[in-house]
Amino acid sequence: MQEHDKLATRAWVLHPDLKSDFTRRDAIPALEEAVALAAALPDIEVVGSTSVRLPKRHAGMLFGKGKIEELRVIFKEAEVELVLIDGAVTPVQQRNLEKAWDVKVLDRTGLILEIFSDRARTSEGVLQVEMAALSYQRTRLVRAWTHLERQRGGMGFMGGPGETQIESDRRAIDDHLVRLRDKLAKVVKTRALHRASRAKVPYPIVALVGYTNAGKSTLFNRLTGADVFVKDMLFATLDPTMRKIELPSGDEIIMSDTVGFISDLPTELVAAFRATLEEVLDADLIVHVRDISHAQTEEQAKNVKAILGALGVSETAPMIEVWNKIDKMPEDERAAVEAQSARTDDLFAISAVTGDGMDDLLGSLAEHLKDPRRAETFTLSYAEGRKRAWLFEQGIVTEEVQDENGYTVSVFWTIMQKERYSRL
Repeated sequence: MQEHDKLATRAWVLHPDLKSDFTRRDAIPALEEAVALAAALPDIEVVGSTSVRLPKRHAGMLFGKGKIEELRVIFKEAEVELVLIDGAVTPVQQRNLEKAWDVKVLDRTGLILEIFSDRARTSEGVLQVEMAALSYQRTRLVRAWTHLERQRGGMGFMGGPGETQIESDRRAIDDHLVRLRDKLAKVVKTRALHRASRAKVPYPIVALVGYTNAGKSTLFNRLTGADVFVKDMLFATLDPTMRKIELPSGDEIIMSDTVGFISDLPTELVAAFRATLEEVLDADLIVHVRDISHAQTEEQAKNVKAILGALGVSETAPMIEVWNKIDKMPEDERAAVEAQSARTDDLFAISAVTGDGMDDLLGSLAEHLKDPRRAETFTLSYAEGRKRAWLFEQGIVTEEVQDENGYTVSVFWTIMQKERYSRL
């Protein structure tokens, strides 16, 4: 047995299939995704998985008594140390299930936070994940808050000593959150300055977005020659990476690779990563990368669009769709996808691995970005100080003249910046 196997935590994945929830996902692909999530942590060994049909949630235990006992026997025989529940679990349910099964219990939000903590690399990413994790853990305080003294990666949800005084823990968390917010404010301010300086450079920004594991980083690497971490694993990329590239047309653009989206993304993380995903809001063109070979590709696409909407991206924002991984499809299905791509504007069937379809995609990028910015002049009253400040923050003001009526402002901006300005 390898050393890694000795240290790995033996985990079992449960997907509650709630019959009363008519918007729920199909149980089999949902369970497969949950197992893939668990496998994304290096110190987890998934020894089994089960989809559990539920007529309704049981307030105190989530599952019924019979099912809890049945699972207890299974977990004991399999020497399970950690149960990962693919859904929301209340603090009371978590505590009761841990007592009933004599294992650690982690819900979907806790698991995703662990993964994000393990992968975040930039100072902003680390701070945002830490804040999200503390906010999540503050509502729990089922066990001791061991975040600052943990000896393993992750947010400390999966280990730690017994319970301590809840109020003491809560004060410690609140004090630490204040310090983190101060640090984050400084980092965000620096990023805003970088964005403002980029806005003055006449390079349009292209943002790759998509469901996690859709192949964005592989495409990014092929386009830019960068060496972004690529692995067939959920959330392989957690921090945006930006590179300047030259298209075959000779035009130069900035390409941005972003964190992958996922269904039921914890609300704590949508808020925490809003600043990181502002690269998408700043983009002149959004490239939605889909794994077209995946059985749930349509559902994944809906999730991506829903999160983009939550981030404030308009439905009219310039966007093209890239159907990736055609190399993984049977020949007849691949031919049908390529035929649909050929007759549909702003749709491209490609393989980021083999390079198939890349020429058409690169040609389209150049076409979309021919005239990314335009000059306009308008007047602002003295009462519209917020709008004026925003324009200067964006670094797009080329001239300003002041008189008794207000400010006459000349700007050089993109369609998306104009759209964001109109919503202020």
